[in-house]
Formats: sequence, C-alpha cells, structure tokens
Amino acid sequence: MRRILGRKRAAGFVEAFRKASVLVVGDIIMDHFIWGRVERISPEAPVPVVEVTEETVLLGGSANVVNNITALGGRCYLTGMVGRDRDGTLLLKMLRQRGVELGGVMVDSRRPTTIKTRIIAHSQQVVRFDRERKSPVSSRTIGRILDYIEKTLKKVDVVVVSDYSKGLVTEELMEGVKELAVAMGKSVVVDPKVEHFRYYQGAELVTPNNLEAARASGVEIRDEETLKEAGRTILERFGCRAVLITRGEQGMSLFEKDRDTHIPTVAREVYDVSGAGDTVVGVMALALSAGADLREAAVLSNMAAGIVVGKVGTAVVHPEELLAVIKERLS
Repeated sequence: MRRILGRKRAAGFVEAFRKASVLVVGDIIMDHFIWGRVERISPEAPVPVVEVTEETVLLGGSANVVNNITALGGRCYLTGMVGRDRDGTLLLKMLRQRGVELGGVMVDSRRPTTIKTRIIAHSQQVVRFDRERKSPVSSRTIGRILDYIEKTLKKVDVVVVSDYSKGLVTEELMEGVKELAVAMGKSVVVDPKVEHFRYYQGAELVTPNNLEAARASGVEIRDEETLKEAGRTILERFGCRAVLITRGEQGMSLFEKDRDTHIPTVAREVYDVSGAGDTVVGVMALALSAGADLREAAVLSNMAAGIVVGKVGTAVVHPEELLAVIKERLS
C-alpha cells in the first residue's frame, strides 16, 4: 500500500473530502436493529428466546452510502424512494439532520419503505427479516428521478449507483444515468447486484464482493489465478474501466485494463460486515472526487472498510479514525 499511496498524500485526500460532492442513486433502506440477550431456548421450538434490551434504527442501503459520505465531511445529494409511512418520514428526518439535499427523494404511497430488521444477541445476528416491495418502479417515477439527476449533475463530481435490487435500479434508469453522466463528463461508480450486471455496461467502476464477482463472471474463485480470471472477465464482458472485488479478510483486488492491484485487509477484528460495501463505494466516490486515482481510492476505501467491520451494526467511519489508520499504516 505504501508504494501506491503515501501518508501525506492520503491525509490530503481526507482533508479534501470536505470539498467533494457526490450524487447517490439507489434503494433507500431503513436498518432496524433489535438488541438483546439469550439465556434459554424456547419450549415451543428449538430456537433461542431473545430478551430485548434496546432497539435502534439506522440509515441503510443507498442512505448508508450517503451516511458514510457525510460522516467523512463530503456533500451528498440523494435520489430514491421511500413510502408514505412512519418509517419513510423517520428516514427523511434522519437524512435531513445530516445535511442531505432531499429534493430527489420520491415519496410513494403505493410502496412501503424498505426495512431490514436484524435481531442481535451477544454481538451475533440471530435472524433477519425484511419488509419490502421489489417490483420495478414505474417509467413515470424513473422520468422524475432522471430529471432530478440532470439538474444535480452540475453540482457533483461522481455518481454512485447503490443497487440493492429493491425495484429502483432498472435498465431504463441505468441507461438514463449513464447517458447523462457521459454528456456531463461525470464518473459512475456502481455497487452492483448480480442479476443487474448487464445494466452497468460501460460504468467507470463496479465494486462486487467475491461471491458477486464469481456469479457475474461465471468463474469459481478458488485462488489468485481464478480471481484474476473473474476480474478480467467482468472487465471485458461489461466494458467497465475498472472492477474492485472486495474479498473480506483477504482485502480487495482492483482490476484495470493494464494492471491488477491486490490490497491486503487492515481489519484487526471482524464483528459485522453489514454495510461494509456501502463504506467501500462511498469512500471510493469521495476519493475520486477529491482527485485520487483508482488505486489510491481503493487503498483509502480498504482502510475505511477495515474500520467499519470492527463495529457492530451498520456503521460509518469518521475522518479522525481514517487518519489514525493512515498514520499507522502508511509512511
């Protein structure tokens, strides 16, 4: 990592985050956590009985990408959908408190706000249940979103598409996003879903995890050789400028047309990977907006991901945390 990015330059990028602007397009989700402890097994079925001690709600999905960007000092615009319900109202309030511009968030009375509820006991996830409607949004809604994107692009440096396959990211939407971004010279960075990979044709960067990369490429990733084959296949098949494969405890691998870069993890302990992909794509976008190249941005996002997986629940990274890791890891 030291050969790619030095301490002074890395710290300079973190400082420049405060002047960076990013547009996030994607599925807005509420992350609901029920915390408790387990002391017995239910007499009704062989399942643990969780004694609830606390409940929290956090920004999830594309809203968590926004949360990561704003936590690091960046300016963020968001477009997506929430339901006309109590949870949608709460999400909008939480986003507003973070200074997010909400003119692009559509409120739809026909769709519920997407909620992922996780029950956690003794720092371990016991079960998750989702409330959602995943059918594709209407062409009318897509038109409104594209109108907002067109008006907002002049204010930002990078567009993030955060695809959680909850109905917002359709082929029609992606074609519109790419067309507008190309016309205005903006980069598009995608946190993908495998079933939509063909939508991302020609994006600047896609950031699949190991499993998503294997499924998108059709290559079973077993070792460094098959990892490289998968990365190269995605590059060629989908015409992206770069592919960043996140590999958990093995770090990340960045594939560009003329080189591959493998970046080892900086995580000391892994408690929860929830939202780590949001951190990666958010920091990649911020770093590119701040003037970093793809390899430099990947190093910074790897450091940020190493911090966030050491926290329980959907978490974010703050500048002082990232600067501390930069000071420790880079010379």
